[in-house]
Amino acid sequence: MGIAGVGHLVATSSFLGQVPDFLPLRTTIVVVSGVMEIGFALALVLLRGEHLRRAGWALAAFFVLIFPGNLYQALAGTDAFGLETPASRWGRLLAQPIFIVWALWSTSAWPTRVQGGP
Repeated sequence: MGIAGVGHLVATSSFLGQVPDFLPLRTTIVVVSGVMEIGFALALVLLRGEHLRRAGWALAAFFVLIFPGNLYQALAGTDAFGLETPASRWGRLLAQPIFIVWALWSTSAWPTRVQGGP
């Protein structure tokens, strides 16, 4: 998350391929999402317990919210940060659920077992 976030800030134009052309303030969207990713990186390193679990849910929600940008990139065929083929763009979409599960699992937001089972 930290590397991706810094990438948003130092190579902002490289990330514009995921922001639909019809949206206003496209550069601002890229910068704000980069700052959020850096914040998530810090949260993953610094927080513990319930605060970390809440950060996990927030990160999972973030991954859901940026999915339309990834879908836009795949449908529009725009190149951005190494996703320069249809296979890589659509593959990124398939990876999104993995990122969501990772955010929940790595922060213990998604319990490893259900209590009260047989």
